[in-house]
Amino acid sequence: MIDENPPPAPICSARGCTAPAVWSLRWNNPKLHTPERRKTWLACDEHRETLGQFLGARGFLREVAPLQ
Repeated sequence: MIDENPPPAPICSARGCTAPAVWSLRWNNPKLHTPERRKTWLACDEHRETLGQFLGARGFLREVAPLQ
C-alpha cells in the first residue's frame, strides 16, 4: 500500500520562514542539558548563519551539518 499523505518536508526554524530546511544546527544548553544531549534547529540557506550566530553567541552551538 502506498502512503498518499507523505510527511511534510522539514521547514526552516527561523520565525516566519517557510522555506525548506537544508541545514541541521545541533545545540545544547550546558546549564540545562547533559553534554551528550542535542537539540536541533533546522535552517534554510538564508537563515543558517543568523541562527548559528544566535546559538553561538550563547555558547550553545555544537555542530552544523547538511540536513539528510
